[in-house]
Amino acid sequence: MAVQDIVKYSFKETFSVSTVQFEKACTIDHSVQQNAYSIYWIQEGSGTYNIDFESYTFNDNVLFFLSPGQVFTVDSEQIKTAYKLTFVRDFYCVQTHDTEVACNGILFNNIYETPFVQPCEKDTKKLNVILESLIEEFQQNETAQYDMLQSYLKQFIISSVRVKKENHLIKEDTETRLFKDFSLLVEQNFKTMHSVTDYANRLGLSPKSISKHFQKLGAKTPSDFIKNRILLEAKRQLIYTDKTVKEIAFELGFNDPAYFTRFFTKTILKSPLQFKKEY
Repeated sequence: MAVQDIVKYSFKETFSVSTVQFEKACTIDHSVQQNAYSIYWIQEGSGTYNIDFESYTFNDNVLFFLSPGQVFTVDSEQIKTAYKLTFVRDFYCVQTHDTEVACNGILFNNIYETPFVQPCEKDTKKLNVILESLIEEFQQNETAQYDMLQSYLKQFIISSVRVKKENHLIKEDTETRLFKDFSLLVEQNFKTMHSVTDYANRLGLSPKSISKHFQKLGAKTPSDFIKNRILLEAKRQLIYTDKTVKEIAFELGFNDPAYFTRFFTKTILKSPLQFKKEY
């Protein structure tokens, strides 16, 4: 089944909304590495999607959020109605607006938790109104269109954050804030900083203190958190680039490619080349 019968509205190749007629099309027909921020809203349907080598199953009305670099594959799907919103940093910067919207680490760049958000009937109506307003704005050629589109996108994201917080009981306690700060710091620096001590120094805490905070949340150890992020990037690069193992090792901050190979093989139980060949 090919991707066709997709109605797409776009603004200067920086922001777009697509509606998909699933009787004749599918979400994607191959594995894709995201080069922009994407919001998928599956209004009716079910399926299993593979996101960053993890499998997620859903039934009916769900939203999910992908950040640049993440890998998305459709394992199976039976879908009637869906929308896709895509935007680049130049149109709306998730990090810049985080103090206002608080979506960074909750919706986007949240690669360690289930990416799905399930709105209730009331929230669905609100999101539909915003989406209809977006599409209507796309079809007009009025002044300040960029500002209007960005405003509607921001409303959509804020509404989604509220749904996520309501359904997932996201706490704003000390441990949760530290976990978010730590995870975002890792996301920004995992290619050059590999030790918990480095991150602890940046956060003004001791490594032992960070480990205790993680234990209270029932999360992986800080060391495992860093290691898993490095391994995830290694997998992405092995599958979706033509870089050699040596090039990937250097890019991920390993001075010795042989050490990188041992590091990868110990956890994945396959060498980098075996993983690339068998995936």
